[in-house]
Amino acid sequence: MSVADGFRNPHNLPVKTCLQCHRPFCWRRKWARSWDEVKYCSKGCKYRAQKTPANICAAGSVEDEF
Repeated sequence: MSVADGFRNPHNLPVKTCLQCHRPFCWRRKWARSWDEVKYCSKGCKYRAQKTPANICAAGSVEDEF
């Protein structure tokens, strides 16, 4: 089989790092059309990323309380 037949060598797949758990994950066929938009390795990481608040400076919030 050649690349023209749709075969991909599993040792040459693109790799990204998950924005939530910071672990590497490989390209999957279901992500073929949207690989550039993929940010998380799983639905669990995507859910946890939406549930965690953005980085808020703790020192800034303390000053506002006094």
